[in-house]
Amino acid sequence: MYKALLFLRRIPQGKVVTYTELARASGTSPRAVGRILARNTDPEKYPCYKIVSSRGELTGYSAPGGLARKRELLEQGGVAFTPDGRVRPECFYRF
Repeated sequence: MYKALLFLRRIPQGKVVTYTELARASGTSPRAVGRILARNTDPEKYPCYKIVSSRGELTGYSAPGGLARKRELLEQGGVAFTPDGRVRPECFYRF
């Protein structure tokens, strides 16, 4: 089990983390985090949709529905967006 996946479960409702923050917390690189998340076989248990770019942009969601579904899941969880489609700063979480 990868630490990065375990940290996903600690992200509170209404919050997101960046690839960089997840990498820092789990002791790996952002690129490695992306590879780990791409192989996530249980997105309900390990909510990889809660990971965004450092600029708050939605990236890298390969599950059915793509980025539109990622945004839908985030909005259902209480994450707010700016008019230009980025996650609002108050929704970022640090471990």
